[in-house]
Amino acid sequence: MNTTEYDPQTITTRAQARLTIRRHRLVTRLTHWAWAVALFLLLLSGLQIFNAHPALYIGQQSGFAFDNGVFSIQPSRDRNGEVRGITTVLGRNFDTTGVLGVSGAKQVRAYRAFPAWLTVPSYQDLATGRVVHFFFAWVFATVYAIWFMASVINGHLRRDILPGWGDIRALPHILTEHIRFHFDHDGRYNSLQKLSYALVLLLFFPLMILTGLTMSPGMNAAWPWLLDLFGGRQTARTIHFVVMLLLVGFFVVHLFMVFAAGPINEMRSMITGRYRLDDRHKGGNAR
Repeated sequence: MNTTEYDPQTITTRAQARLTIRRHRLVTRLTHWAWAVALFLLLLSGLQIFNAHPALYIGQQSGFAFDNGVFSIQPSRDRNGEVRGITTVLGRNFDTTGVLGVSGAKQVRAYRAFPAWLTVPSYQDLATGRVVHFFFAWVFATVYAIWFMASVINGHLRRDILPGWGDIRALPHILTEHIRFHFDHDGRYNSLQKLSYALVLLLFFPLMILTGLTMSPGMNAAWPWLLDLFGGRQTARTIHFVVMLLLVGFFVVHLFMVFAAGPINEMRSMITGRYRLDDRHKGGNAR
């Protein structure tokens, strides 16, 4: 995640009066890219696992004897005998043929929830999908633990992630500025960014880890309270899936904002740690 780490002692003047600051510590940059790789492979391998049973439920159990389904993606024959991809959300059916349920050209139709290009591996292989998913799940959890401990120790969590009352009050103005594509490159994160990163880092990421553990029979035996916390393994699986969708939405917006705010400057700050300020902030407007 992009996180502001402002050190006045590292301000340096470059050619053409460009002022750069040290914006990201090494641990922030390393964990950011480690998360990017891990989450990408977790998403694609997770969709492979979902394809083995493309339905979600609420509660402890699932099956024909239970009426607790909330989501499914299935191929189904219509009145003309043609197989269509049907996505069901809370009892409402949507025809998603060509994308979900049924995909590919008519000559090589694939009857699976998510198409081959969205899964790892591309062919249907639950065992390999589980191996990839579980490996990167532990990578993700380990990186998160490292980031959290480092952020508490160096003050990054308190200083740059947790929003204060001033950030809350400034939120309407910041939202208006973002809608107008007006970005203030002063090296600090505004209230909208703080709230977004706090939501992702302190709610979504822990939820992904805990719901993932809740789906493990081994963890159910070791930590049975997880089942009570999330209302059952099936509910945990549904929460896991919903948070995944929210994270995908966040990362789409995140990438869009990186390009809108200036991709070279943003990428440089996350690779080298250095960030160039706007001209109006070159007069020592450091925090």
